[in-house]
Amino acid sequence: MVRTINKLSALKVDKLAKPGLYADGLGLYLQVAKGGSKSWLFRFMLNGTARKMGLGSVNTVTLAMAREKATDCRRTLLDAVDPIEQRQQERLVKLAEAAGIMTFKDAAGKYIKSHRAGWKNLKHADQWTATLETYVYPVFGHLGIGAVDVALVLKALEPIWTTKPETASRVRGRIEKVLDWAAARGLRKGENPARWRGHLDSLLPARGKVAKVKHHAALPYAEIGQFMAVLRAMDGLGAKALEFAILTATRTGEIVGAEWSEIDLDGALWVIPGARMKAGKEHRVPLSKRAVALLRALPREKDSHFVFIGEKAGKPLSNMAMLMTLRRMERADLTVHGFRSTFRDWGAEQTAYPNEMLEMALAHTVSDKTEAAYRRGDMMEKRRRLMQDWADYCDRVRQVGEGSPVPIRGTGNG
Repeated sequence: MVRTINKLSALKVDKLAKPGLYADGLGLYLQVAKGGSKSWLFRFMLNGTARKMGLGSVNTVTLAMAREKATDCRRTLLDAVDPIEQRQQERLVKLAEAAGIMTFKDAAGKYIKSHRAGWKNLKHADQWTATLETYVYPVFGHLGIGAVDVALVLKALEPIWTTKPETASRVRGRIEKVLDWAAARGLRKGENPARWRGHLDSLLPARGKVAKVKHHAALPYAEIGQFMAVLRAMDGLGAKALEFAILTATRTGEIVGAEWSEIDLDGALWVIPGARMKAGKEHRVPLSKRAVALLRALPREKDSHFVFIGEKAGKPLSNMAMLMTLRRMERADLTVHGFRSTFRDWGAEQTAYPNEMLEMALAHTVSDKTEAAYRRGDMMEKRRRLMQDWADYCDRVRQVGEGSPVPIRGTGNG
């Protein structure tokens, strides 16, 4: 049978002299140039476009090393990240570190610190930090402040410009202010790439013309048991993270940024700091028995404080990992955020828990009086029963055509 991977050998690499490309398998190629020089190439498809990435000369990169580099590239592609762009950004980071250049994240931190005293709303700084950490830092927070250009600004804004227009507009304004601050201090030169009037307004549709946000695709709650059975049979941290997101009815950013210091396994409680919450308020999540068991079984990395660890040491799981899990399940019709709607529909139609309690579980804004009441010990215990009932419901697999779900206790008042 013809081999489809590892088709080359060290001896063959040494002897090949005819110019051309020689496949080793899984996207790795040996390239022999007309002059006789040899180098490694990794070829891949991303968003329907063919790309080629050089992996180095055979004089410095052995066949084994080239295969390892190609494997790293394929892992990067699993998260829908372009390995070429990732390498370029890593090089810029190293150059910035070597030159002692201030990064965008550092500049933003200094801007927030210098303006904090002047902001009337004390939560404003937390909201600034939360939005930048969610939408900007993953794109160019680690780059030198002078390296931020239009392409990078668009890369941060375009994914949310039509789906979250209000948030996107705030993010753009915050990027602009940080870059203006840096320019005033001589840390960068030229036009501000985040400026709207006469600049981004010609590249992005006006906020008022953006189509209404579409609801996130949600799974009918009656199908959640069957879905969870399939999900739990899958390997990988992406699958574990998705299950935990469903059990806790939380958002993607809250999951991938979760740290062990926020979680009390013995007390079955997860306290998410306001800096990582959409509303800027601390959110307390009672954990079901299944959620605690899932956490206890997770692998840990010595130097990482993240609950769901990423491919790179010290880094969290990619925010695309759960979406990629859905794709592997052939459920491109669903979104991670949509499972919050599944939980909300279940709570409204299958339980007697008060709407205020369901809204609190989703970290939606409620009145200060209601929030104060639900933070008391007795209300927390009722919320704990709510999350346990949800976990129990997720364990129940219903067959197509089966009758109405068995009512659960969920009185919310007893």
